[in-house]
Amino acid sequence: MRQCVRVPGGLGVLWVLTVCVLVLCVAPAATHPQCLDFKPPFRPLRELQFCVMYKEFGCCDYEKDQQLRAKYYRIMDNFDYYGYANCAGFVLEMICQECSPFAAHLFDAEDPTTPIRTIPGLCPHYCSQFWNKCRSTIPLLSDDPHIAKVKEDQTRLCRYLELDDADYCYPHLLSDQKLTLNLGRVQSDVDGCLQLCLEEVANGLRNPLAMVHANDGTHRFFVAEQVGLVWTYLPDRSKLEKPFLNITKAVLTSSWEGDERGFLGLTFHPKHKYNRKLYVYYSVEVGFDERIRISEFHVSAHDMNVVDHASERVILEIDEPASNHNGGQLLFADDGYLYVFTGDGGMAGDPFGKYGNAQNKSSLLGKVLRIDVDDNNRGPLYRIPPDNPFVHDRGARPEVYAYGVRNMWRCSVDRGDPRTKEGKGRIFCGDVGQNKFEEIDIIEKGRNFGWRAKEGFSCYDKKLCANSSLDDVLPIYAYPHKMGKSVTGGYVYRGCEYPNMNGMYIFGDFMSGRLMSLQEDRNTGKWKYNEVCMGKGMTCAFPGLINNYHQYIISFAEDEAGELYFMSTGVPSATSPSGVVYKVVDPSRRAPPRQCHYDPLPVRVKSNLIKFVPQETLTGLEPPHKAKPEPEPTDSSDWLQELIDRLGLPDGATPPLPTTTTTTKPPRRKGRRRKGQTGTESVPELQNGMVRLVGDEKGQSDRGRVEIYVNGEWGTVCDDLWTINNAEVVCRQLGFTRALKAAKNSEFGEGKDLRILLDDVQCDGTESGLLDCQHAGVGTNNCAHYEDAGVICGTSDHIIEV
Repeated sequence: MRQCVRVPGGLGVLWVLTVCVLVLCVAPAATHPQCLDFKPPFRPLRELQFCVMYKEFGCCDYEKDQQLRAKYYRIMDNFDYYGYANCAGFVLEMICQECSPFAAHLFDAEDPTTPIRTIPGLCPHYCSQFWNKCRSTIPLLSDDPHIAKVKEDQTRLCRYLELDDADYCYPHLLSDQKLTLNLGRVQSDVDGCLQLCLEEVANGLRNPLAMVHANDGTHRFFVAEQVGLVWTYLPDRSKLEKPFLNITKAVLTSSWEGDERGFLGLTFHPKHKYNRKLYVYYSVEVGFDERIRISEFHVSAHDMNVVDHASERVILEIDEPASNHNGGQLLFADDGYLYVFTGDGGMAGDPFGKYGNAQNKSSLLGKVLRIDVDDNNRGPLYRIPPDNPFVHDRGARPEVYAYGVRNMWRCSVDRGDPRTKEGKGRIFCGDVGQNKFEEIDIIEKGRNFGWRAKEGFSCYDKKLCANSSLDDVLPIYAYPHKMGKSVTGGYVYRGCEYPNMNGMYIFGDFMSGRLMSLQEDRNTGKWKYNEVCMGKGMTCAFPGLINNYHQYIISFAEDEAGELYFMSTGVPSATSPSGVVYKVVDPSRRAPPRQCHYDPLPVRVKSNLIKFVPQETLTGLEPPHKAKPEPEPTDSSDWLQELIDRLGLPDGATPPLPTTTTTTKPPRRKGRRRKGQTGTESVPELQNGMVRLVGDEKGQSDRGRVEIYVNGEWGTVCDDLWTINNAEVVCRQLGFTRALKAAKNSEFGEGKDLRILLDDVQCDGTESGLLDCQHAGVGTNNCAHYEDAGVICGTSDHIIEV
């Protein structure tokens, strides 16, 4: 009897056939969390032996399947032959609904304010059959006291076991094509916009324009700010207080919104684990000239989380005739060579020389450069790879690998399909357009990408465009300026956690804030476009997920495991601490538990750690409030606690700017859910009482000398009566949760160019600004600038010393 359990009546056939349809027709499902661990369903690595109806797709792995099997036998051991014959199928079906891809709906787990059901939601007819044949199993299936109270009354019991959303009752949900037709695929709305979710990873950054990993097994990631600071983050997302790299004094940038100069690129040598080398790309000023500089650094021999700043060697410098179109991408491709992506030199229309810099192979601007930086400790700083395409062309620079590019902003190397390695090594780039089109290119050796003859697929310079010798390669995709005005290139997703996204190239637009995707049709070689929207309704209602982001998409990244991220900001200025790093999440399907597990190598930390505290929230969701005809069950359930313990549920489960085009923002499409405004709208008007922090040598945004704006001028604050309460007011006004220190005696330098506007400030800590506290009066003081006050702010209650 234990070897073959039959499902009663025709339900078993209906069930197995329907689940087969679910598996064959997998493609956007219901907009709710789906498993009891508040995560999407998955395809088990090992075939289930008990809940076989969900062996292809659901919420159970083999281990969970065996736990449910053991539970089933504990229940059925209480019955004789006739009990097995009548009730075995019912008990199996109800137990196995924990494995259903709709488990969260069946057990009312979408609403964290209500207890998880102990029996799944049943359709009335099925509930009647169950009650008539097997109500004796109810105490063994559930110890819910209310169920025990009404189990002898069929009407009351079945009413209690009904779901508010009748579409999801068992077993009718199995035959509902609206629910099952697209189960397990990335969801899309009626316009074909893919619904994904996000997870906040880091915040408080100033124009974060690069996030890279060292490929050394530590799974650290390094985030670069436009001002010239690079921060180290550990796998638990805590941030090291001491910067990894600080070249703010050398980097040329400004606080102007739209300034494209600054720290622009960062990459680690493929053998960094052994040679400790990394390479950076940044803007500098040499005399009256502006240049882009590519430098090599070594990580300190004494601290793997700090660069030896004295180790800098300038590999290459290129004069910039204008302050825009500076390029900025550095990467190592699969061939081990360093690729450098430069802009065309700036201004509009590449007006330099007869054909422009981009078409001039003797110029390094408007190019993809390829150099060999291995074994360069002695001799030349770099060598020319012998197979570079123009090595033997006297009219070309031998570094040139490809040409005809305007301002490629963010390029990436495809890791290839995890199984077949198809696509491995391709280099994808977003090339920012001029007046009409933005484009995505795949870099090919020796090829001309068309600028300034072409912009996207269309002619820009008609004379050059008509030249039969152009022989340019066309983009794989181009979009008009009604969709966006400054492309930000992305990555082909090759991570482990979200199988549906494999092969999907995800990119964005800096100006419009659109997230977009391309997927290659293997038969035709053409690329299918889908916009990416944030999930609607309950789609992103998993713990820790959000469905909105700041508009200005600066850059994309992948971590050491291949998972996908992007960086955006609410104010596109190199000095605004509004930058956030987001991880992209597919809420419709995940990899099986433990498949994506990795053990990071230990990291020896010599700096304080700053614990990550998320600031972003889910928007546009009203939690459901369920009205039951009967009192809610209590939550003193041993079985429920056992389930929670097994599932591991938590308690209470609950750039730089790459273009110079205008900032006119196209109309938002419903469902995109961005934060922020256009560049002109996002700049707050200066008001009395506004404060700012300045003077920190490391350029950290959470500390500095306090300066206040009063009656049209900025001034400093004296520290005569400066306390932690005063600091709390300042930090809270700037968006931090607490003050860590009230700094005195001009710890962050003297503001000698400003007047001292406030003295004898006394706050109780609850005021909205310093002007609301007691003080001697604006401009009245008996102190000097060597007493300028400052603060150190924080976003968490703990700073861990290691």
